Amino acid sequence: MNDAASRTSMDAEAWRLMHFALRAVIAEPDRMLATRGLTRVHHRVLFFVAQRLDISVGELQATLGVSKQALAAPLRALAAQGLITLRKDDTDARVRRVQLTRSGRALEAQLTGVQYAMFQAAFDAAGPEAAAGWKTVMRLLAASIGEPIDPRFALQGRIGAKGQGQRTAD
Repeated sequence: MNDAASRTSMDAEAWRLMHFALRAVIAEPDRMLATRGLTRVHHRVLFFVAQRLDISVGELQATLGVSKQALAAPLRALAAQGLITLRKDDTDARVRRVQLTRSGRALEAQLTGVQYAMFQAAFDAAGPEAAAGWKTVMRLLAASIGEPIDPRFALQGRIGAKGQGQRTAD
């Protein structure tokens, strides 16, 4: 097999593995969410709100890469179920802040905990070098859409869309 054919085969295998691994990782949380009339987008919101205390709606929108309109309905649904609170910023009334409620923290921990356990089991089975390599690949892929590749800066501010290291404004 020549280098190009080998690379194409490797790329196809990586994509197939990514597809089935993602299905495995989201299956149980999706089932749990469905019992509440929620979907994966709601989990994404809960996860990032849990990662960044007092995140603004604008920061959340930038992190998720969605429009204000696309984020409005999930925020309403989560607030209606008492999983998040929305409040005006203390210094700028135009900015709304999102926080998890006690129920929201519990649900997010339950959903993400299932996923963390799966990752930990896989990392333990693969070994530390393989786990580090996987994380490097994921950081490089995230960098292709302008996300921070240095884990110390993840969720501290989104790198500009052109990779210029700019924080997004609300």
